[in-house]
Amino acid sequence: MTSNISASNASTSPGHGEIRAGVTLSRRAFLAGLPLAAIVASCRRPPYRKEEFVLPASSRVALLPASGYGVDFADIIGRGLALFDVRVHGRRVFLKPNLVEYEAGTVINTNPLVVAGAVEAFLRAGASEVVVGEGPGHRRDIEYLLTATGLSDVLADLRVRFVDLNHDDVARVPLASRFTGLTEMSLPVELLKSDVIVSMPKLKTHHWAGLTASMKNFFGVVPGAVYGWPKNVLHVKGIPNSIVDLNATLRPHFTIVDGVTAMEGDGPIMGRPRALGMLAMGTDLVAVDATCARVIGLDPRKISYLHTASAFLGNLDSERIVSVGEPLSRYATQFEIVEHFRSMRLAG
Repeated sequence: MTSNISASNASTSPGHGEIRAGVTLSRRAFLAGLPLAAIVASCRRPPYRKEEFVLPASSRVALLPASGYGVDFADIIGRGLALFDVRVHGRRVFLKPNLVEYEAGTVINTNPLVVAGAVEAFLRAGASEVVVGEGPGHRRDIEYLLTATGLSDVLADLRVRFVDLNHDDVARVPLASRFTGLTEMSLPVELLKSDVIVSMPKLKTHHWAGLTASMKNFFGVVPGAVYGWPKNVLHVKGIPNSIVDLNATLRPHFTIVDGVTAMEGDGPIMGRPRALGMLAMGTDLVAVDATCARVIGLDPRKISYLHTASAFLGNLDSERIVSVGEPLSRYATQFEIVEHFRSMRLAG
């Protein structure tokens, strides 16, 4: 299965479209572990260099109506790309959906029809290729997941290639922020050589992070063949720290959040479906996730990785977020959340 996409963004990080490391390693050639000297050195420097990041004065977020999974997602997403002037002509686009586990009747994963709509929208916009990839941290059998969820059939119909990020070849990449204490990670080559990286999460509450949306979705790019399941290094180094370091390093260009039917309660797997009827889109993933948090009744300032990222990656405060679609009030509600995160609720 094969296809591809890309877009322009003022915050595009250097190196997209090429391997941003000197050495590409096969899975078998990878040697785990960092030298002690590198770990000690990382403790002596600030977690990020301010001069490498520029916060926009304001960020736009679009909440676009999608009443159910029978709508024309290619049209809705195409309109979203136009709102943000996402230019992908002649560029390779990488779509990263959320594919975790399969259980009939649940809404664990990004719906394959949303993925299909995104593929079509990017190709219509002139992308030279669109590739879809994921590295599930829960279910190791990717063929089972692709078949059970219906994503395999969708991508076959579109002749789009799927990449198993858990087993792709890797390249060592210096981390642009070091909240985990790590100085580098090995990341999939197929992702790194893309011109445009697009996050396509399912909007869910999360029993460890509070919220899983655009930024948390990048846990799936960390190769399990290198770091184990469920991406052990990320849990050891701290989930919020890992979320920030991955996003600071990859600098994703765009996000399309599947909030048509979201998940509340004990997510990201055991929660309950909750209809919202929307897609959320934008180029500032912090702003999009902050908006999604407010939609479901959570205070983004109390979600630790969003609070940290707002210092240098994107806008969190509502005064610096401009709606270019439907108003937040159209979708605002209150999701159930696990007990120990009740303090994250919006006041009033």
